[in-house]
Amino acid sequence: CDLLKQEEARGHWGSKTEFLLAVAGNVVGLGNVWRFPYLCYSNGGGTFLIPYLVFVVTCGVPLFLMETAMGQYTQEGGITCWQRLCPLAEGVGYAGQLILLYSCMSYIIILAWALFYLAFSFSSQLPWASCGHMWNTDNCNFAGKNFVLNWTGQTNSTSAATEFWEHRVLSLSGGIEEVGNVNWEILLCLIAMWIICYFCIWKGIKSTGKVVYFTATFPYVMLLVLLIRGLTLPGALQGIMFYVYPDPQHLLDPQMWMEAGTQVFFSYSITVGSITTLGSYNPYTNNCYRDSFWLCLLNSCTSVVAGFAVFSVLGFMAHEQGVAVEDVAESGPGLAFIAYPQAVALMPLPHLWAVCFFIMILLLGLDTQFVCMEVIITSVTDMFPTVLRRPWRRELFLLLFCLFCFFSQIVMVTEGGIYVFQLFDYYACNGASLVLLSVFQSLAVGWIFGAERMCDIIEDMTGSYPNFIFKLCWKYLTPLISLASFIYSLVEYQPLIFNRWYRYPVWAYMLGWLLALSSILLVPGWALGRLLAIRGSLKQRWLYLCSPDSNLPLTRKQRAEIKELTVSAETEDLIIISDGEKQ
Repeated sequence: CDLLKQEEARGHWGSKTEFLLAVAGNVVGLGNVWRFPYLCYSNGGGTFLIPYLVFVVTCGVPLFLMETAMGQYTQEGGITCWQRLCPLAEGVGYAGQLILLYSCMSYIIILAWALFYLAFSFSSQLPWASCGHMWNTDNCNFAGKNFVLNWTGQTNSTSAATEFWEHRVLSLSGGIEEVGNVNWEILLCLIAMWIICYFCIWKGIKSTGKVVYFTATFPYVMLLVLLIRGLTLPGALQGIMFYVYPDPQHLLDPQMWMEAGTQVFFSYSITVGSITTLGSYNPYTNNCYRDSFWLCLLNSCTSVVAGFAVFSVLGFMAHEQGVAVEDVAESGPGLAFIAYPQAVALMPLPHLWAVCFFIMILLLGLDTQFVCMEVIITSVTDMFPTVLRRPWRRELFLLLFCLFCFFSQIVMVTEGGIYVFQLFDYYACNGASLVLLSVFQSLAVGWIFGAERMCDIIEDMTGSYPNFIFKLCWKYLTPLISLASFIYSLVEYQPLIFNRWYRYPVWAYMLGWLLALSSILLVPGWALGRLLAIRGSLKQRWLYLCSPDSNLPLTRKQRAEIKELTVSAETEDLIIISDGEKQ
């Protein structure tokens, strides 16, 4: 009984390597492989790197360092760190956790699809490499010579890979109104992925820190293997030139700048509390200043290298079919589950390369998924430590969380599930929400908590005072650039269109906007609620909510100031006593 009542310690990473691998596994995900290369090609090739690097320097790296330092300094998760630093901005923490919850419910569906493809990669013949199956139509055409990849399915001929994806994997219905039956095979794959994720993090940081040694490193082995194989294929140079060839005219396109910013926010996993929570398990003196630079560099370099691996293979497929690279280039699910599998089917030893590719997709996504889960569990546990830091309480809470997400997402494995999945992906987890959160976060830390104070904290923890560019970004550049990007995204808003032809009904668009606003409105709503809830004058309430916790660790500079004030006060007392004795 005494053991059950004993509160467990929060814990720390077993080593610095565990922290670096956990963060690397979180930030390097599917977006680096299936989104960045396509954005590069569709936005002027190498020209896209210019706005991308601008956002990396002004938003990505500064926010990454800020969040890592916040977690390491407070030793708290994504919500309670705001309670201690700036209670007025606590809604930023809640909004980030809500976006992570939406991500947990949708992201793992991709892993279920990848597991399904991986299982079929061991069959005697790859099912997406031929026609004549029960799910194929009369319009099925295997990707051979002079065949143009057709993702839309609106011409007279569709590829075997497209039909496998739409008819066998998705059992695609006519729209979101037609939910249809549950796809039991995908449901079993989904259950398997939830079980794997559960046991990866069920013991908290102890188990997570060990799992990442494999899940964060092996995808790089697979990526290197696929890169070498892709570069040796005929037509690879054609695909690479298409990927990197610069087109300066795109620099004047505001859409390219918006997409570059969104990609940085997505791939760096900033504003949602993930980096803060992972950093909170570091010792106080860890050099988070140096770590942030290397992790950001790793993330961006992985994106660029993945582009070479992807487009060398797409160049090969275009060469084999006798078409242009733009006719086979895809992003997102279109790349992972249609274009790339179709290209693999044209290679020698197709089963081997299919297994390598889908293992890489699984591990890239698995890391991101279970780190998201760990962040949410840690953030909630830090809010109720006396309740959840008991033996077996965390494991039970994690189980309930997994069951809640699983039953909430069953609709995504129905015949109309892909429409719901795209709705979540486009609205609930979209870049505009992340960009606006970065505005709130920068203003709270840069102006209310104080950019100078944050720099002093980083110097106290690492021994290095941050470059002046970080203060400039936290106070001015990051909020201004993020706000401009958010406003532009609203002005240029395009409603979601699935598969380039299906338009959702009005009620579905309203549901999508409700999902997006549910996180954004938490920030001003929480601040207003706290201002109304506490007592005192408006000025007193404002000052109270803008003041950090008095129990936060003191920096060397603060200790020196307190000592100086104490000595000064003691000196004044001695002078007063001396004067009294003389009188």
